[in-house]
Amino acid sequence: MHHDTSSIPGGYADVTDATWLDARQQRTWRSFLQVHGRLAGHLARQLHADSGLSLADYEVLVALTDTPDGRLRPFVLSQQLQWEQSRLSHHLRRMQGRGLVTRQECPSDGRGAFVVLTDEGRSAIEAAAPGHVAAVRDLFFADLDDAQVAALDEAMGAVLRRLDGDVTAQPCREDASPVVPCGGTPADAAQA
Repeated sequence: MHHDTSSIPGGYADVTDATWLDARQQRTWRSFLQVHGRLAGHLARQLHADSGLSLADYEVLVALTDTPDGRLRPFVLSQQLQWEQSRLSHHLRRMQGRGLVTRQECPSDGRGAFVVLTDEGRSAIEAAAPGHVAAVRDLFFADLDDAQVAALDEAMGAVLRRLDGDVTAQPCREDASPVVPCGGTPADAAQA
């Protein structure tokens, strides 16, 4: 019998001692991988064709527009996007060169800075968002009923809580993204 080794993270267990995915789990896992890859590809092509933005550009712009003042510390942005710091730095440099974001020094922390949404960046996401949302509705939600969306929401919340290391936490709220004050840390935001 062939076993799917795609779900064995390095170092977790010896392959001979592994508890393999059952047929339904394997089918679900592989479907998730296919959906993720294909959906990202479709959305990236749609965004680029409609607005010239990449999916990565869009993710950065969404994170910035989700804050009241359109700015975030780079380390907070990298955490929200789940990007390595070097990837974020390179991408922000490209976005800055296109006028979508700028860097603003933090007055209370001489070494710190903010990534700030520019007027051009705000215009770009406002122009791109309607087509992107329509594509998400069409490609992801069109064939799901309310019960399926609720079940998927609950399932993804459980996986995210596991990944965050807190399987007892309550599901995320839409307004739960911390905005770290100038010179602050994520812990400071949690206390605010």
